[in-house]
This record gives sequence, structure tokens and C-alpha cells, in this order.
Amino acid sequence: MVTQSVHIDTLDKIRSLVKIVNNHQGRFELISGSTHVNARSAMGIFSLDISRPVLLNIYNEDCAEEVIRELSATLN
Repeated sequence: MVTQSVHIDTLDKIRSLVKIVNNHQGRFELISGSTHVNARSAMGIFSLDISRPVLLNIYNEDCAEEVIRELSATLN
């Protein structure tokens, strides 16, 4: 498992994150406080406190580097 902090404080960033993780195999989970949601679910993401960065757990280490690279290019 690889963990990355992401800041998804706008609707466009949420859409981008969901699109990126849906283009890859494996399990992706977002964590804010004690709440864990599937990162493939925009509706689940809306249940998080996105006013500050959340943690993204990537359970497929084969694609983790590529996902992080795509997120960095898109979300920053």
C-alpha cells in the first residue's frame, strides 16, 4: 500500500481524481479523520471534509507511481 496526501477542495479536482483512479486497476481509498470512502465514488468523496488535504491509499503498488504522477500534474 502507498499513501499520498491530496487536496481535492473543488468539484473539478474531485472529478479529476475519480477519473484518474478509474483509469487504473486496484483499490483506492480516501481517508479524512475516521471516515474512509472508495476513491472511485464522487458521492462518497462528498461525505468527506475536503477543506483540508485527505489521504489517498493506493493498494496496487504496480500503478501507484503513475497515479501519483498524474494526480500531481492535475491537482496542483
